[in-house]
Amino acid sequence: MWQPAATGERLSWWVIALRAVAVTIALGFLAVFCYIAFRLTLTPVHDNGQAGGNTDPGRSLRFYADRPVKEAVLQIGGNLALLAPLGVLLPVVWVSLRGPIRLALLTGMCSLAIETVQGAFVIGRAFDVDDVILNVAGVVLAYLLLGRRLSKSVRG
Repeated sequence: MWQPAATGERLSWWVIALRAVAVTIALGFLAVFCYIAFRLTLTPVHDNGQAGGNTDPGRSLRFYADRPVKEAVLQIGGNLALLAPLGVLLPVVWVSLRGPIRLALLTGMCSLAIETVQGAFVIGRAFDVDDVILNVAGVVLAYLLLGRRLSKSVRG
């Protein structure tokens, strides 16, 4: 495995090129991810009724704890997984976003914006604070499991 250059040592041209390719690939995946996330979260859902909003942390989680396991796993797991790719891709693209607190703050704002738009403008969707909490938890978990290690190996 490649080791970062010692202080004052210059990186070879191929290491710089490899890093540029890796960041370009990560940017491509980030663009695809944003498109998919947009389609999953900001398209109308045609139900018989309007989804109910939730501003009480934990209320949706308690609701799904009383539901069938499959439904609970899909809802909770889906929200954990929804923004998790950001925990891997963002630190590769922007080294300054390494760290769980930085990622939690940034993705918390993104998730809050998504939920706010859902609640205000998207038919059949509603704001749910538990979705924000689960989205951020998924990002931080992905960063701790994979993103930190990948970012350091790609960017040094």
